[in-house]
Amino acid sequence: MGSDAMASDIDRRADGNGNDAVPFSDTRLENAKERFAKGSLYLLVATVFVVLFGAFVRASLSGDGCGTSWPMCDGGVLPIGAQLKTYIELSHRATSGLLLLGVLGMAIWSFRLFPKGSPVRKASVGALAFTLISAAIGAILVLFSLVVEDKSTARAVTMPLHLMNTFALMGALALMAHFARGGRVPSFANQGGLGSAFKWTIGLFFLLGMTGAVSAMGKTAFHAELAMANTFMDRVNMHLGDSAHPVLRGGVLHPLLAMAAGLVLLFTARLAMERREKNSEVQRWGNWTIWLYVVQMAFGTMNLVMSAPVWMQITHLAIALANWMALVMLAVHSMPKGMDVVHAVVEEPEVEKLPLKDLIKAYVALTKPRVISLLLFTTVAAMFIGARGAPSFLLIVIVCLGGYMSAGAANTFNMLVEKDLDEAMERTSKRPTLTHAVSDKAAGIFAASLAVLSTALLWFGAHPLAAVMALCGLLCYVFVYTLWLKRRTWQNIVIGGAAGAFPPLVGYAAVTGELSPYAWFLFALIFTWTPVHFWALAILIKDDYAKAGVPMLPVVKGDRVTVMQIGLYAVITVLLCLIPLVQGQAGWIYGIGAGLLNLGLLSQCAGLWKRMDREHARGVFKYSMVYLALIFVVIAVDRVWTI
Repeated sequence: MGSDAMASDIDRRADGNGNDAVPFSDTRLENAKERFAKGSLYLLVATVFVVLFGAFVRASLSGDGCGTSWPMCDGGVLPIGAQLKTYIELSHRATSGLLLLGVLGMAIWSFRLFPKGSPVRKASVGALAFTLISAAIGAILVLFSLVVEDKSTARAVTMPLHLMNTFALMGALALMAHFARGGRVPSFANQGGLGSAFKWTIGLFFLLGMTGAVSAMGKTAFHAELAMANTFMDRVNMHLGDSAHPVLRGGVLHPLLAMAAGLVLLFTARLAMERREKNSEVQRWGNWTIWLYVVQMAFGTMNLVMSAPVWMQITHLAIALANWMALVMLAVHSMPKGMDVVHAVVEEPEVEKLPLKDLIKAYVALTKPRVISLLLFTTVAAMFIGARGAPSFLLIVIVCLGGYMSAGAANTFNMLVEKDLDEAMERTSKRPTLTHAVSDKAAGIFAASLAVLSTALLWFGAHPLAAVMALCGLLCYVFVYTLWLKRRTWQNIVIGGAAGAFPPLVGYAAVTGELSPYAWFLFALIFTWTPVHFWALAILIKDDYAKAGVPMLPVVKGDRVTVMQIGLYAVITVLLCLIPLVQGQAGWIYGIGAGLLNLGLLSQCAGLWKRMDREHARGVFKYSMVYLALIFVVIAVDRVWTI
């Protein structure tokens, strides 16, 4: 029996409203639905191919291969003896046309196979609409010459819309396959906060795609200028310099937003996996979502360093599309509509109602102000070092405020993802996220708001490079240290501790607009100092770390190995301090001051080696804080008065 007869029989057996159909043959109907679902997936794969082919057309500068003719090519169908880019552009149009026919065919099939009101029908109509919109946007790009080296605002608006529409099309095709196989309709409502988390994440992913489209536009529109940039810093200046074109400057928002959106995505994926811990599909798609984003970030970084060759641009986009599909499927399986899901929601404990004064204190406590104070000191000192004098008071205020918000956001995210560790450790058991003074949702919004405000304040109030460095420090702390290394290796503070070395880069970039080798010396100084400082503290609180199961060095290797490592990094720090003297970039003030401070550091470490007790560990910890503050003062005074 053909599909017409099947559909006719279904319609005859529908109820009076035509909403529910009883098939004449369950087996044949299920087989037809399975074929439909496979067809939807085939179309999804074809869509990815067409999108990547379109990216190749842009990246290979073939977008004007057919001139301004559409749908014809230079007034014809098959131009003879044309350039290679003409055939590339024509092939893209042909594959796009075939995709449109495929989507149209699936839409017709869905109306034959599924009853009125079926979500499959709705998804198929959506897919068809998004395909037509995509074709229309492609036509606009060609007809108005918004291709290749065009730098207009119209193109900067049209390309992001094109990618947003692509995301919507892929989502509709995925939902078609999901619904055809009997998958339940997702709902953002009554999900215990999970729905709101997915709304934010999906919205940020769309925004991330839009900035990515602007960034990709810049790579083609300015390909000649970018090719002339000899070094990475030359490319950075083209994007962040005072004379940078708005398109290139806007493209910088993409890696910044990628890092910020990653925090929200990781939070949402982990939340979904915790709330639906018994759902294997949620666990599978949650892991795919997280790891694809990590790989995407790695490729994005390589793109920046390698000046984005064509093959890497295509790979970067392909991973982004895969990541989007994983996020869609995670949302679909995490939030099916139904009362059984509502009852399965893990409700957050009721938040304690506090007076306004105490509530403000709780939010301030989320930022860990005592930890931030030393970071801000090195930031301001680096401003004096970079300016070789006193920066403007207003700039200092802006940088301090932006730096505090960035570090505060990182610390708040840290409290959110480490609630289990904080609860197990006595010294952290009274944090606001555990005492229910602030809900997880409120803390997440607070952290995200701080991150966004910090980036905007430093970008417009200081310098874009300062904003980039602050955000890099935030993400290094959350991604590298907190999420990746802290629970896995005793080397966590060595690598992840680099997050605390970014503040001097923020201050230096804010006053100079660049990062000279001396700025990186300041970064390296804090990087090698951090293990000395932190492991001395870890000896004092190793019992807490052991109880929480955190593999800090004193817990897994013992005090003697820890003290040896402290001494090793102290020696490395002392040797590092010789570099400015050897290179003639420091004067007598630095020589005397740094020499005395380093002798004190070695003396403290030697004392700890002789007597490995809490008193001497506390002495190293306290001296290390004084050491870092004073050596930055010495460097600043030396740069102002002797160099």
